[in-house]
Amino acid sequence: MKNSLLIAKRELEAFFDSLIAYIVLVLFLGFSGFFTWLYGSDIFFIGQADLRGFFSIGYWTLFFFIPALTMRMIAEERKTGTIELLLTKSVTDREVILGKFLATIFLISMALVCTFPYIITISILGKLDWGATFCGYLGLLLMSAVYTSIGIFASSTTNNQIVAFLVALIVGLFFHLIFSVLIGIGGIIGLIFQQLSMQTHFENISRGVMDSSDLVYFLSMTAFGLFLAELSLSKRKIAD
Repeated sequence: MKNSLLIAKRELEAFFDSLIAYIVLVLFLGFSGFFTWLYGSDIFFIGQADLRGFFSIGYWTLFFFIPALTMRMIAEERKTGTIELLLTKSVTDREVILGKFLATIFLISMALVCTFPYIITISILGKLDWGATFCGYLGLLLMSAVYTSIGIFASSTTNNQIVAFLVALIVGLFFHLIFSVLIGIGGIIGLIFQQLSMQTHFENISRGVMDSSDLVYFLSMTAFGLFLAELSLSKRKIAD
């Protein structure tokens, strides 16, 4: 775990040194703020003291931003040869994957923390449902964990950042949208797609409904994505 934390620290420094962190924070706050307060949700006109509009915007904004954060994680290091130097040290593949995962989740958590003033403002408008608000933020974080693991896996399969971005986006699109559309098929197949749909589980949590099946979905999907990333890194290391 110590090695993973060191790698996470290294990745965070790389984020801020390359201005990626600042760009992501500014764009995320800009998009979420604009669509939460000025366009679409119109909280001041609706007069409802809730953050459902922000959670809906965050659901889509993070979906696009996370592949951009993870695309360079392993692909760029493999292209420059720094991944070989890292793996020759007393660091396991799992520690490398976990470190990069923690760095990305920490940066996303920082972006979400920066939106806490939204909570203060909304609470002034009326009685805020703190339980639903907490669950909404938890849902965004859990969703981010899933897509981060998918993004790191995509980055571990190629040397090209753009390819990694597109692979992560396409794979994520199935869970984010396509499975939700296929629910309409009905029957057992429809139920399977419903269980695979990110939207189904996210909406449950964002409404303040804490169900163990939703938590199992997010945690198992994250663990499976990280496992595939570790497996891919190990295979490519042997091939190289």
